[in-house]
Amino acid sequence: MTKVCRILTQDRFDKESIITLLNAEGSDRDLLFVKATEVKQEYIGNKVHLRGLIELTNRCSKNCYYCGIGASNKNINRFMVSLPEVEKAIQFTYNNNYGSIVIQTGELQSESFTAAIEDILQSINKISDGKLGVTLSCGEQSKETYQRWKNAGADRYLLRIESSDRELYYKLHPKDKKHDFDTRLAALKSLKECGYQTGTGVMIGLPFQTIENLAEDLLFMQNFNIDMVGMGPYIEHIDTELYKYKDLVPSKEKRVDLSLKMIAILRIMMKDINIAATTAMQTLIDGGREMALKSGANIMMPNTTPGLYREQYALYNDKPGLDEEAEDSKQSIEKLINRAGCIVAYGEQGNSKHYKVRTS
Repeated sequence: MTKVCRILTQDRFDKESIITLLNAEGSDRDLLFVKATEVKQEYIGNKVHLRGLIELTNRCSKNCYYCGIGASNKNINRFMVSLPEVEKAIQFTYNNNYGSIVIQTGELQSESFTAAIEDILQSINKISDGKLGVTLSCGEQSKETYQRWKNAGADRYLLRIESSDRELYYKLHPKDKKHDFDTRLAALKSLKECGYQTGTGVMIGLPFQTIENLAEDLLFMQNFNIDMVGMGPYIEHIDTELYKYKDLVPSKEKRVDLSLKMIAILRIMMKDINIAATTAMQTLIDGGREMALKSGANIMMPNTTPGLYREQYALYNDKPGLDEEAEDSKQSIEKLINRAGCIVAYGEQGNSKHYKVRTS
């Protein structure tokens, strides 16, 4: 029995075991993905749940070194999708039986922004008669704001830590009050306390990042007891501070491989959480999201943002689907899911099974 075989029989993985799995090659690598598929089938099944994604605004108060919509980038046009346009996207999501919706924004903190999200949550509830599940991804907010949005109808919240290693975190962000590691952690804790299905995630294949960092990221997610995750490969953006370290970035093939392994290992570690097949996977390799689904992911987010705005919500270069309207995106997603040997769970919110167990 190989070392990887022995590890895969364990109930829990320590850091060294995870590192071994992340370095697995050949038949050992195959064993990892077979195990992840078995776990997914037993605990999640073959369904893929859809979240209609609305990229509401690329306005942001932060200057994260990796992100193309940072406040200092003067090479993009800033936008805010109007409420009537948002309601049209909500109606599309509901009419097409997606089951859930995601509102994603840059990081803004103001009463007007808080109220705007509340208005959208009320519109979602009205248009769908409360049938659409709602995920927010609107950055760090006060606990009071999180509670207001929860009371207005939000079910889930994704706040990516990007790296659980404090030293690496500050190589990705300015070291100031606006980009504080402890504030990020406190926000995640507030989300759980407010009753959200709480999600986080990391970038994979960053400059300065080690295999040890990635193993620690997975243990962080397990120890924090998250309900869902959105993680994928780091992709450079030319208008960012981190771009000057592009020569330190692993190859596309290596980043894809590590991302698939991260998904597979986390599926085995946290059997009943929701894991997204991210758009970044598709950016690096054709069929990347299909690979993610086969490796343990069970969530996809077809873009319902009006096509007019998509090019300006560029967190990284070469993002796919910028020229698609919502109907095009829907057809692409359906074909992709079928090619991965999965079925679309139309009409289901796809709430985290882990959350139900965690809060019972």
